[in-house]
Amino acid sequence: MIKIMKYGDVSAEEIFDRGENTVDVSAVVREIIENVKERGDKALFEYCEKFDKVALSTLEVSEEEIEEAFSKVDPKFVEILRQAHANIYDFHKRQVHQSFIISEKDGVITGQKVTPIEKVGLYVPGGTAAYPSTVLMDSIPAKIAGCREISIITPPGRDGKVNPVILAAARIAGVDRIFKVGGAQGVAALAYGTETLPRVDKIVGPGNEYVAEAKRQVFGRVAIDMIAGPSEILVIADKYSNPAFVAADLLSQAEHDRMASAVLVTDSMELAERVAEEIERQLKLLPREDIARESIDKNGKIIVADKISDVIDVANEIASEHLELCVDNPFDYLDKINNAGSIFMGRYCPEALGDYFAGPNHTLPTSGTARFSSPLSVDDFVKKTQYTYYTKEALSKVADSVAYFAEKEGLSAHARSATIRFESGDEK
Repeated sequence: MIKIMKYGDVSAEEIFDRGENTVDVSAVVREIIENVKERGDKALFEYCEKFDKVALSTLEVSEEEIEEAFSKVDPKFVEILRQAHANIYDFHKRQVHQSFIISEKDGVITGQKVTPIEKVGLYVPGGTAAYPSTVLMDSIPAKIAGCREISIITPPGRDGKVNPVILAAARIAGVDRIFKVGGAQGVAALAYGTETLPRVDKIVGPGNEYVAEAKRQVFGRVAIDMIAGPSEILVIADKYSNPAFVAADLLSQAEHDRMASAVLVTDSMELAERVAEEIERQLKLLPREDIARESIDKNGKIIVADKISDVIDVANEIASEHLELCVDNPFDYLDKINNAGSIFMGRYCPEALGDYFAGPNHTLPTSGTARFSSPLSVDDFVKKTQYTYYTKEALSKVADSVAYFAEKEGLSAHARSATIRFESGDEK
């Protein structure tokens, strides 16, 4: 049963413990990466047999497979995917930054140009559930950014095929290539390239602890979006909240996986107790009850504070991936929430809207990293380059200042590079 804690009566460590996985998989992942680097596709086929329990003849999903899968997907779901695509596209197109140029001084031009990352790889989890939503959330901002080649890796099923809904979402989003590869081996293949998989410049997308560790180890060889941890939700609710709604929202994240974290922070002990009872009732109705129950029992918490300011303090300290403001006037509190990945406002805005349909991205900072990082966006798929231009006359006005600054740092060659252009006999 979910734990109820009184704010101030327990240690901060107990309140803010996220139940993180402490199993060290770094050595296993390092071995996998080295094997893929050395043996390429051959290693990928072997890992597919070992981990996915299927012997593949090819790694890339063919156009025929995509067509076949698309024809099998419920037309109603295809239409919902298209609606979600439109919402996500509309939100993310507003994130586009333009290049700029500044020429306010005679003979001086500075600027910044925005260039898309050429090749990106998207990790789409498989295993206990299929996530076409991740396909949309990760590929749409990459398309808007203008990435030249977008590739997906995702584990195959035991029939050797990729779940049809993932392929349907990829078709709708305009993904270029799809590969039946998962795990740390898939990350390694994208980072170093194999005979079949292209080497990419950036890898994004959530995965299990092996995927997260692989992303950590290949960072520097390629860029990554973040090291994603287990899913999290924090609900702020007052005494007027419907306990059934709150319980349902907490369970919506608890069913993701056994390490997920669901936290309610409230100023009402009565609501806390009713939500705890409601969670037990609703757990019995879930097809994934065993997963959700373990998540609730291990990592779930209800924290009761005396006043709303303490509730806000708790929320900012936890810095959760998802945060719901289940109050009547949520915009009154929006500016007080400093640390959260994505905020859901009001009593009729469940986090599931963000997972699938509303438009804001669902690839979010976890494990408290919302204190300093942001949701996936178009910015993750571009790079910014600065440039500077000075005429001879413009440089002559500041060369001595540049040299003086350089000498203060003990870098005389820096200084001379500015002044040599104006020394007698050296001007060109």
